[in-house]
Amino acid sequence: MGKQVDVVVAGGGGFIGGHLVGALLEEGLTVRAVDIKPRHAWHQLHEAAENVTADLSLLEHARAAVRGARQVYMLAADMGGMGFIENNKAACMLSVLISTHMLKAAHEEGVERYFYSSSACVYAAGKQTDPDVTALREEDAYPAQAEDGYGWEKLFSERMCRHFTEDYGLVTRVARYHNVYGPHGTWTGGREKAPAAVCRKVAEAALSGDHRIEIWGDGRQTRSFMYIDDCLHGTRMIMDGDSGVPVNLGSSELVSINQLVDLVEQIAGIRCERRYRLDAPQGVRGRNSDNTLIRELYGWEPSIPLIDGLERTYAWVYDQVKRAHQ
Repeated sequence: MGKQVDVVVAGGGGFIGGHLVGALLEEGLTVRAVDIKPRHAWHQLHEAAENVTADLSLLEHARAAVRGARQVYMLAADMGGMGFIENNKAACMLSVLISTHMLKAAHEEGVERYFYSSSACVYAAGKQTDPDVTALREEDAYPAQAEDGYGWEKLFSERMCRHFTEDYGLVTRVARYHNVYGPHGTWTGGREKAPAAVCRKVAEAALSGDHRIEIWGDGRQTRSFMYIDDCLHGTRMIMDGDSGVPVNLGSSELVSINQLVDLVEQIAGIRCERRYRLDAPQGVRGRNSDNTLIRELYGWEPSIPLIDGLERTYAWVYDQVKRAHQ
């Protein structure tokens, strides 16, 4: 490390990071991808990038990672789906070490622009108690009542970005991701999110002939889900844009978990017997993205229909499940 590169992607071995590295390389940019995982465990490994294994919670590793870079995309965090978030609050909050040291290193090394991937988990829980939720606007993050653990770390790190801009002049951009999904993501093992988990369960049912599946909660909780291609477009747009305020980056297509299962069953061509596990982690009752601000700032919002993204995601997850059972 230390040579000049256009972009550093922290968390480049993860789901979103792997896709982002590929997109940046396709644009002809030089990319350094950094992740704590050994390279054989990365979701995607792009040989054209400089691929580095490092622990960015350590300041010296963060400094080495950003040295010589013009821009940094900070996606690195210890996170997963609701099952992981609810049962690993301390681990999620320790990501503040990554966020802090990457900001400090970016400032010290003269990085020109710094993107931080925040989360819809920053929003006040009191505004998410009904499945028929009013879509969340950016100002709904305050008064603060974030998701315990993970959400508080994200909200604190957003504030750090703001103050590094105000105090040190570091140009920062913040996007609040809403439930990103797509191929090449975590689909098993406990860190997977709802779309991948449902795709896996339905694929296993289709392959085994046992059409009984488990649903966490009563299935009536609601979410919006953003396909990875929309996430990448929005991320690049926000990074290159003129606004430094945190902005929602998510689909506004609200569905219940039951409706999500309906769609995956439709794609798979089967019907499943659903067994509802009411004691399982399920998060808030309803969450959706209000896209007024992103439309005002950029004249765009995520628009890939859920059914289209799920078709691509299910096909990929089905192949992974089939390969794992061979």
